[in-house]
Amino acid sequence: MTEETTTVINVSGDLVALGPLRRDLVTLYHQWNNDFAISRTIGLSWPTTLEQEFERYVARTQDSHAVWFTIYKCQDLRPVGLAWLYEIDHRHARASFGISIGDEHDRGHGFGTEATCLTLDYAFNALGVQNVMLTVLAFNNAGVRAYERAGFKVFGRRHHCSHANGQLHDLIYMECLSSEFTSPVLGRLLYDGDSNTRE
Repeated sequence: MTEETTTVINVSGDLVALGPLRRDLVTLYHQWNNDFAISRTIGLSWPTTLEQEFERYVARTQDSHAVWFTIYKCQDLRPVGLAWLYEIDHRHARASFGISIGDEHDRGHGFGTEATCLTLDYAFNALGVQNVMLTVLAFNNAGVRAYERAGFKVFGRRHHCSHANGQLHDLIYMECLSSEFTSPVLGRLLYDGDSNTRE
């Protein structure tokens, strides 16, 4: 007899909410990770087994330098993707960011942009990080625009350094600073609306 899984939500916006990774969703994460239409924009295109996905789930939940979220559509709490902070360095108050929306039908609705904002909110106001960086392949124009809407700015480019889709591409570097970010949720929840971000 199995118990019904309760969906735990850490932070919620208008369109999406973020919650921790779930063991019962590993088969869905596995399906997403084997969709090359998703991986083409991040330069990863190889099949993984379900056993590898379970190992990855365990590693992610035990990594003290990373935080992984499942992205849920608020309307029905259906999982639509993953967002994560990695290379979290409390000494230097910095982290890196990544995101993927799992199904093509869930892309282009603003889910990724809001999930990015909520993850930044968590980084700045819950973790106390001051700088969050990401890299994006130069041909991913939609991704760059979405990151810009969430608050990221381009600060550099590395040329011909990432192999994807049969050729080498430039890698764009983007960052978001806590001092330039307006908290959508956690600023008022954690600091009684005193300031937009943690000082």
